[in-house]
Amino acid sequence: MTAQRVAAASIFGLIALVFAWHLYWLPPERVPAWLAIAFHTAPMIPAAQLVLLRRRSAAFWGALGALVMFSHGVMEAWTAPHARIPAGIEITLSLVVILAAS
Repeated sequence: MTAQRVAAASIFGLIALVFAWHLYWLPPERVPAWLAIAFHTAPMIPAAQLVLLRRRSAAFWGALGALVMFSHGVMEAWTAPHARIPAGIEITLSLVVILAAS
């Protein structure tokens, strides 16, 4: 499997994780789930579109979005003990995107 495919799979994995996180694991208490999903997936949407268009720059843009997702995962793992599992998955997938783009 090439690095481009690993990055693409991880980009879509991060998006799927956000849906599972906000719809199943830990639904938001103060905002609608669709709004939380929209804001949480925003960094990865351009990369996902580029993957679907088969552009080579998708991994680069995915890595930039993954830096935001990585920061979010670290913050959630640090501040919310009940969110450590999905945050750990988010951190791992973000690192996979960043390393595959490198």
